[in-house]
Amino acid sequence: MMTVEEKSAVATSAVVDVAYLRGATKSYGAHRALDEVSLSLRAGEVVALLGPNGAGKTTAIKLLLGLLGPDAGEVRVFGGNPRDAATRTRIGAMLQGHRDLKTVSRLLMSELPPLVEAQYGAFYFAETGPSGETEYRLLAGYGLPPRKLRPGSFGIGEGLIGQAALEGRTILVTDLPDGYISIGSGLGEAAPRGIMALPVLFEEQVLGVIELASFRPFTPVNQTFLEQIVETVGVVLNTIIATMRTEELLEQSQSLAEELQSQSRELQTQQEELQRTNAELQEKARQLARQNQAIEVKNAEIELARREVEERAEQLALSSRYKSDFLANMSHELRTPLNSLLILAKLLAENANGNLTQHEVDFARSIHAAGNDLLNLINDILDLSKVEAGKMDISPSPVELSALCADLEQTFRPIAEQQSLEFSVEIPEGTPSSIVTDAHRVEQVLKNLLSNAFKFTDHGSVQLRVALVPPGARFASPRLRDASEVIALSVADTGIGISADKVLEIFEAFQQADGTTSRKYGGTGLGLSISREIARLLGSEIQVESEPGHGSVFTLFIPAVIEASQPQGPASPAPVVSAQAPAGSSGDGSGSWFTAPRVAPTGRGEAPTWASTGDGVAVGDGGLDGKRVLIIDDDVRNVYAITSALEDRGMEALYAPDGRAGIELLEREPGIDLVLMDIMMPGMDGHQTTRAIRQLPGFQGLPIIALTAKAMRGDREKSLAAGASDYITKPVDIDQLLDMIRVWLYR
Repeated sequence: MMTVEEKSAVATSAVVDVAYLRGATKSYGAHRALDEVSLSLRAGEVVALLGPNGAGKTTAIKLLLGLLGPDAGEVRVFGGNPRDAATRTRIGAMLQGHRDLKTVSRLLMSELPPLVEAQYGAFYFAETGPSGETEYRLLAGYGLPPRKLRPGSFGIGEGLIGQAALEGRTILVTDLPDGYISIGSGLGEAAPRGIMALPVLFEEQVLGVIELASFRPFTPVNQTFLEQIVETVGVVLNTIIATMRTEELLEQSQSLAEELQSQSRELQTQQEELQRTNAELQEKARQLARQNQAIEVKNAEIELARREVEERAEQLALSSRYKSDFLANMSHELRTPLNSLLILAKLLAENANGNLTQHEVDFARSIHAAGNDLLNLINDILDLSKVEAGKMDISPSPVELSALCADLEQTFRPIAEQQSLEFSVEIPEGTPSSIVTDAHRVEQVLKNLLSNAFKFTDHGSVQLRVALVPPGARFASPRLRDASEVIALSVADTGIGISADKVLEIFEAFQQADGTTSRKYGGTGLGLSISREIARLLGSEIQVESEPGHGSVFTLFIPAVIEASQPQGPASPAPVVSAQAPAGSSGDGSGSWFTAPRVAPTGRGEAPTWASTGDGVAVGDGGLDGKRVLIIDDDVRNVYAITSALEDRGMEALYAPDGRAGIELLEREPGIDLVLMDIMMPGMDGHQTTRAIRQLPGFQGLPIIALTAKAMRGDREKSLAAGASDYITKPVDIDQLLDMIRVWLYR
C-alpha cells in the first residue's frame, strides 16, 4: 500500500498508462498499487522513455517500475485514464440491446465527447445513395452548428469525413486556422484547437465516421482511447445492422409464406370453380345441341314468315302510295271551290253596302273562319300526302335568322297578348347570322310548334330560342352528325306537358296526347307528323323534353348548310324524335337548349341581341334591356314621360333635378351608360353641366344627348361644343330617341 506522500509525488511528477503497465506484469500487488496511484492522475501531462532501473526519475515512477521488476525492459510512460477499460465496457453495455441506429448514435454522441473534453461531435452513418454509391449521412451530433451551416452527407473521399472513410484510419487536425469552424453556446462562440475524424470499422468495412472537435488539442492518449472505443462501436453497429437485416428478412419470409398460403387457397378455390364451370359447360353444350335443332326448325318457319311480311310490305307500300296520290289529288281539287267560298264569305263579312244585319255579318264571319280551318286541314293533308309520296322538294337558300324570328314574332305576338302570355324571342351571341336551308319549310315547322305551344299553354310564357349547338351533341340523323355546325331552334312553353308514354305517339298522323271524345283541345293531329317528315327532308330531327304540368321544349336541330334535295322515297315510319330527357335538359344530357328570357350582353360595335315579352312592348329591342340612363331635367312631367318610355323598353332610369345633383349622382352611382341632358335648367344649365362632366376622370367618353325645347339656330352647335354627343329637340319622338340611344350605346 502506497502512502499519501507517494501518491502525491506521482500525481505531480508524471502520468503513467496504467492499462499498459498492468498488462506488463502479472503481480497482483503491482496491479493494486497501480490502481491506487491512478486515482489522482490527470491525462496528457508527461511522456517519458525510461530505462530498466528508472535512474534519475522521481520516486513514484521508480516505485511503479520497481513493481514491474527487472525484466520490464524499455517502458513508455504517458498520460492515460486507468478507468478506460471500464469506460469502454460501460459504453459497450449501454449501446447493446438497441435496434435503432438513431437511438444508438444519439447515445454515443451524448457519452463520447465529454470523455475527451470535446465540445463538438458528429456521427455519420454509411448508406447507399440514390446513385448507388456509398455516402455518409449525418445521423446524430453533439453541439452541432445551425442546420444551414452543416452538410448533411459526404461521399467517399469528400472532406475529412469522406477521406477518413476512404483510408480507414484516424485523421487528426491541429492548429486550425481562424474562421474554420466555431463552437457556440448561449453565451458565445469560439474556434476549436483540434479536430479528429475516426472511422468506425468492422472487419475492414467502414460502417461510419465520428468527427470530434475540442477547444484544446487532442493528445495521443485521447486518440488511443477513442480508437479503442470505436472498435466497440463498430461491433455494436454491425450487430444492430445484422439484427435489422435479419428482422427484415424474417418479415419478408413471413410475408412470402403468407402470400404463398393465400395463393394456395386461391388456386384451390379456382380449381373448384373450374370443376363446377366444366360441369356447367358440359350441361350447356347438351342444351345448345338441343337448341340448335329447335333453331333450325324456327329458321325455316321464320323464312316463310319473312316472305309473307315482304309481300305484305310491298302491298302496304303500294296501298300507301295510292292513298297519298288520292289525297293529294282530292286536296288539290277541293281547294278551288273552297277558295271561292272564302272570298265570297269575306266579302259578305265586310258588308260594304251595309245591307246585312249584324247577325248576317256574324254568320259570314263564321263561314269564313270555318272555311279557313277547312283550308288549313286540306293544306295539312296535302303536305302529308306529298311527304309520304316523296313529292315534296327542298329549295335551300340563305336565311337570315333574325329576319325569320322577327316574322314569327310579328305573327304570334297578337296571340300572346290575347291569351295574356309572355312571349320572347332570343338569339344568343355567337349564333351564326344566317344559314342555308329551305326558309319556307323551317318557318312551317316553327309555326306548327309555336301554334301548339300557345294552344296548350293557359298561363306562363312561350319562348323561341335560336342557338348554335356546342360540339359533342349526339343525333340520330346522319346528316346532323356529319354537319360542321348545327343550329337548335327551340320552342319552350309552360303548358300542360306530355307524359313519357305519349311523346312518340303525338308524332303519328291524326294522333293527339288526349284523343278521347271528351278532349279539351281541338285539332287534327297532323301538325307534328308533318313537321317530323319535313325535318327528315331537311336532314334534321326534332327532340322533345317534357314533363306533365311543367311544360315542354320542342327543338328542331338543323344543319347550318344543306344541299338541294334529291328525289325522295316514301317516308320512313321511324320518328326522328328523342324524349329520353326530362324537361330542362337537352337530348345529350348536357343541359337544356332553352333558358329563361334574357338579353345577351353585347359590346359597342356589335349588333345587339334582342328579346321581347308578351305584354306587347318590345323589351330590350336593340339591346336596351338593363341599360342605365341618367335624366338631368328640372321638368318633372318631361322626366315622367321619358322615364315611362325607357322603362317600358327594359331600361333603368335615374333622375336628377339640376346639373349639380346630376354630377353628384353620376359620381355616386357606377355603371351609368348614357345621360339625357336638358339644356334650360336653373343654376347650372345643360352646357355648363356637360362641360363639368367632361372634366371628371373616367367620363370623357360617356354618351350625353342634349334635349331642349328651345330649338333655335346654333343650339345644336353649342351643345356639341360643350361636349354633348348628340342633340334632339322637344317634343321628343320616342322612336327617334330610342334609335339615337342605340346608336350611341353601340357606336
